[in-house]
Amino acid sequence: MNDEASLIDATLAGDTAAFGTLVTRHQDRLYNSLLRVLGSSEDARDMVQEAFVQAFLKLESFRGSSAFYTWLYRIAFNLAMSHTRRRRPTQSLDTAKSRFGCEPADGQPTPEANLAQRETVHMVHAAMERLSAEYRQILVLREIEECRYEQIADILELPIGTVRSRLFRARLELRNQLMPMMSHAEMDGAKQPLAADN
Repeated sequence: MNDEASLIDATLAGDTAAFGTLVTRHQDRLYNSLLRVLGSSEDARDMVQEAFVQAFLKLESFRGSSAFYTWLYRIAFNLAMSHTRRRRPTQSLDTAKSRFGCEPADGQPTPEANLAQRETVHMVHAAMERLSAEYRQILVLREIEECRYEQIADILELPIGTVRSRLFRARLELRNQLMPMMSHAEMDGAKQPLAADN
């Protein structure tokens, strides 16, 4: 019984193990997306749990016009947005670094290249932290989840034109946040060899 429609039917018939299979199938991906939107592992875990509770309670309303995962995402992201509006924490770059950690290096040949890659990852995470929740949300869906515009429109319940314009503005804002960080990092890198020569 791997087909999602069958799992949903079984859940509605009272088989809670079938819903457990749906949870197992989607929880990690949902958690990783919410982590990038919310910026807190604890909040992401809470929202994932709440999303599955809500999905279970509302399962009868699922019509199958979109994929189950898209429907689940919509529930989760709506919860995340409500949570973000209630709490607007300010977090430092160090907090962002400790939360997200270093992403694995993809086979860069030198330690210097690995270090540069980690620094870039940290800068991107820090820049994402400065964006509004709506901009973070749409960037996560498009750039990390690689959702199609139609899927994003479905999840966020927005017209495709609005998705495109919001994504454009989000990318522009992310670039605006990154440019000063990148310039500062390049200046620091340029200074170091001079200091070493003295």
